[in-house]
Amino acid sequence: MVIQKNMGKLDRALRLAAVAVIAVLAATGTISGLTAVALGLLAAVFTLTSLVGTCPLYFPIGLNTCGR
Repeated sequence: MVIQKNMGKLDRALRLAAVAVIAVLAATGTISGLTAVALGLLAAVFTLTSLVGTCPLYFPIGLNTCGR
């Protein structure tokens, strides 16, 4: 089974930038508790989807930022 990529370079870069912001906020103690956990999970999903180049939520809505 081949997974079709549906994320472009800008989309992936913006997600990784968001991950960096979340990491800094967590490291400086700006966010904590449930907020830190929720944003940490979001950062993990953003990292995984950026590395793979595919966002499963894009398929049902027909979104493709890949530019192909």
